[in-house]
Amino acid sequence: MGALLILLSAIVITKNEETNIVACLDSLAFCDERIVVDSGSNDDTVRLAQLKGARVANHDWQGFGAQKNFALALAKGDWVLSIDADEQVSPQLAALIKKAIGDGSIDGYEMPRRSSFCGRQMRHSGWYPDYVLRLFRRGKARFSDNLVHERVICDGRVARLAEPLSHQPVEKLEDAVSRMDRYSTAGAKMLLDSGKPVSFMSGILHGLWAFLRTYVLRAGFLDGHAGFLLAVANAEGTYYRYMKAWLDKQRQK
Repeated sequence: MGALLILLSAIVITKNEETNIVACLDSLAFCDERIVVDSGSNDDTVRLAQLKGARVANHDWQGFGAQKNFALALAKGDWVLSIDADEQVSPQLAALIKKAIGDGSIDGYEMPRRSSFCGRQMRHSGWYPDYVLRLFRRGKARFSDNLVHERVICDGRVARLAEPLSHQPVEKLEDAVSRMDRYSTAGAKMLLDSGKPVSFMSGILHGLWAFLRTYVLRAGFLDGHAGFLLAVANAEGTYYRYMKAWLDKQRQK
């Protein structure tokens, strides 16, 4: 009997995602294999992923880019779909994906991402349509090595799918604060590693600019109270990224 044909692999990286992983994996049931790479969860994430039939591997955290490249190396499919644990693929998007991977002329697909913030779907604020490249031919793409805000680098022709990827990154304001702290720490390290000049004032100015860009230029005010809260969160995240980098630089003197 021949080996099982794997056309589409789904990869997900996790740490303490017990509240999200079941819905995420259920939405990936149309894929030929589902791979979860966990970085030391101390909740029920791993057990739940295994119960859902996913292949689970453990890998020490080295940053988002490195973690996703490790997951990519485990995939066996001709095509790879990468989503985060707090994202879900609708049946409509799944149908488009199955159709898209039959096109031999395209090597990668972007899709719009529809995100919610504190229970509200964001239509502006730079959060929609927020095209992300998540579906690609294996061997034609890889992830950048960024500690945070990694991206897919595709060596080929890229097209777009019309149906959105559902994303619920911030259910409560506490989630936004925790996310801001984690991401600003990684972002500060990236700033220092890049050699870009960092000063005390740069944190203030970049923070103000992040608020104005989100709330005014990207029409966050049309998202109501959630738009204002998101603009403040973006400003704080940017401010702390620069201030953490500045403080680390002071300690190195």
